[in-house]
Amino acid sequence: MRKRAAALCGAAVVMAGTFTAVPAEASAPSTANSVHAAKLTWKNCATDTYPTLQCASLKVPLDHRRPQGRQIALALSRVPHTAKTYQGPLLVNPGGPGGSGLTLAGFVASALPKQVAAQYDVIGFDPRGVGASKPALDCRPGHFDPVRPDSLPASPATEKANLDRARSFAAACGKKYGDVLPYINTTSAVRDMDAIRRALGAKKINYFGYSYGTYLGAVYAKFFPERVRRLVLDSVVDPTDVWYEANLNQDLAFNDRHRAFLAWVARHDSAYRLGTDPEKVEAKWYAMRAALAKKPAGGTVGASELEDTFLPGGYYNGYWPSLAEAFAAWVNDKNPEPLVEAYDDFGAVDASGDNGYSVYTSVQCRDAGWPRDWRQWRKDNWAVYEKAPFMTWNNAWYNAPCAFWPTDSLRPVNVANGKLPPVLLFQATGDAATPYEGAVTAHRLLARSSLVVEEGGGNHGITLSGNACLDEHLAAYLTDGTVPRGYGAADAVCEALPDPEPAASAEGTSKKAEGASSTAESASAKGSTLHGLLGFRG
Repeated sequence: MRKRAAALCGAAVVMAGTFTAVPAEASAPSTANSVHAAKLTWKNCATDTYPTLQCASLKVPLDHRRPQGRQIALALSRVPHTAKTYQGPLLVNPGGPGGSGLTLAGFVASALPKQVAAQYDVIGFDPRGVGASKPALDCRPGHFDPVRPDSLPASPATEKANLDRARSFAAACGKKYGDVLPYINTTSAVRDMDAIRRALGAKKINYFGYSYGTYLGAVYAKFFPERVRRLVLDSVVDPTDVWYEANLNQDLAFNDRHRAFLAWVARHDSAYRLGTDPEKVEAKWYAMRAALAKKPAGGTVGASELEDTFLPGGYYNGYWPSLAEAFAAWVNDKNPEPLVEAYDDFGAVDASGDNGYSVYTSVQCRDAGWPRDWRQWRKDNWAVYEKAPFMTWNNAWYNAPCAFWPTDSLRPVNVANGKLPPVLLFQATGDAATPYEGAVTAHRLLARSSLVVEEGGGNHGITLSGNACLDEHLAAYLTDGTVPRGYGAADAVCEALPDPEPAASAEGTSKKAEGASSTAESASAKGSTLHGLLGFRG
């Protein structure tokens, strides 16, 4: 979670052999155990950007198996429908886990075609533990304050320093929230979603989720297939890989995406003066990392912080010009200021980020099994690092609290489902956070689903970000349930948007920037807004 983000974009995986059918503790609650939710009281919470946004609060059981027990509060948002034709509530989720969905409701309602959005109440919510919901978790404030130990455990001392941080975080969570942690998980969150449905007075819901939100939606659909009207999943988590192995798979994909960024820098040597050979540009990046490990830029950006700063470029290529400028300034001019500024924009963690990370770890560590023997982590991550050095160890330490988590783990949900209406999936072929193969797996498991592929794209979260082809499929589905049907892995293919041009300030001549079409500018604005809401973290 970053200052510019409202959510974490995570995806990860479980140890081989732990994938099972839905266990008893993860089954849908019986009608006898369900409590009819109180009517919601909506209040104005409009912003300049989203003037029709409304907010409400809903109490739900901490433990849905004990509906009369302790209650917690979920924060909700709504953009009401305005058309005579009403298609029900459209719940939206930005991913994470740990992402706030309150503002996303306003964005989705404004980004969809007006005639489509007008037919839905677009409903955002902060999942349990997140943001404005109560209690909101914050296990160890300042956990990511700079300068952290180098993520690369090249010595026993560095490994110990990172392990101590992971243990401390897990222990802090257990001490502060030991009574809550068993109930911060995906299965509890989907029961909350059904409580939201009841509170809205709806027999069925429509759902639109990004990233981890695709897994959340798939699990909801498994528990409550008869209550699903339409289901949109964008940037799809592999539901068979939650959560340990998926993080290892992410590392490989993020390395590929980072190299795509470096190749883009090489293609724009006139702007950045870092050379035209991608391999040599990559060598300069790792030389910068090695130097910052010894002497952090501005006393703030060490090796780990550098990785944090450049990770968002793996989620959204709209950040590439800013990241390239910071890279070039440090290498060519020995100027650390742009790098520190980039860290503040993309890497630094604020209070909402501390909250998001607390929920991220709580959900992922509880959802599925993780190795409890650090020797397994060491072996697996060094093996991946040899192929993918960019983020492997940074990501390992990000998830390492799960090796010491104070609760036991549930078993992952088998989301295979033949009881749903048509489902619509969207996936970019080069997505690093949720690699393409996971979407193909989900497509196979969700009968009657259709997969729309953005060929050649690498962004994470691709609808409502400027690609008209993708958005046409989305609008058609939300209008009347129309989905494409094709042969093979994909039912429809859309061409990716072109990579960005260097910023005018970096280019020797700004003719390309000046000549950008209004359509491209609009696409860039949509993409930046969406990715600011989805956030970034693997």
